[in-house]
Amino acid sequence: MRLLRKFLEWIDEDAPYGDRTGELAVPGNMLARALIIAKSPLIVAAVEDFTAVLGFFGIDAKILKKSGEKAVPGDAIMELRGRAGDILLVERTLLNVLSYLFSVATTTEKFVRAAKAVNPKVRIAATRKTPPGMRELVKKAVEIGGGDTHRFGLSDCILIKDNHIALMGISECLKRARRGSFVHRIEVEVRSLEEAVEAIKEGAEIVMLDNTGIEGAERIISTLKSMGLRDRVKIELSGGITLENIAPASRLDVDVISTSAITMHPEPVDISLEIVEVVK
Repeated sequence: MRLLRKFLEWIDEDAPYGDRTGELAVPGNMLARALIIAKSPLIVAAVEDFTAVLGFFGIDAKILKKSGEKAVPGDAIMELRGRAGDILLVERTLLNVLSYLFSVATTTEKFVRAAKAVNPKVRIAATRKTPPGMRELVKKAVEIGGGDTHRFGLSDCILIKDNHIALMGISECLKRARRGSFVHRIEVEVRSLEEAVEAIKEGAEIVMLDNTGIEGAERIISTLKSMGLRDRVKIELSGGITLENIAPASRLDVDVISTSAITMHPEPVDISLEIVEVVK
């Protein structure tokens, strides 16, 4: 129901007074069959979520490529049957959302493949940097691409960031955070060796090395090892991670690498909707 409400809002943004062209050019009782077709190599994501949404518009959606499956140019991903005007009404909104989700899944898979070729144990995670209103779908696309969803939002997990530290300091933040439920791990974002050491000694379970650069992270991790602190925490590397540097980043002794590139700047894929038959 939540996705349907969002989709209706997106349709209302595109067609607040209906589809003027479709209403004039196409008979209201005309039935059609359409295909959503891949125009570039991609990984399909979240198509199953949209069958009920399309059903609300009277469109019967048949999935031809399931989430997680690869598609190449020319492959049909979904078949839509219904009134031609309804298909045309949802066309652009549906393609916009699906192409973005496919892009996220496809880009995530590229990051994961490049990272695990170097370090099979490292996990590639998304961040909270997602388009408003699409968090759940975006996280699902990341997971379909083989990535880790990280936290879904501020209500999920305890992550002490730079602004928390600026207000209260690492030690006081950790002291207060430990008052929460035992089910929540506590992660601290740090930008220096000194902050990392303080966070670990004060009981952080995960330390995020944020914007330290790969060489800086390597120095911090090396020193933590020499101090006997490395194995007391999981280490996450974040900030400035791209496809170009994911391999050297993965060679470090880190457990998780998080990047906003897979959700904010995914490599775009292309799909189209084509009417293939007027149903008699």
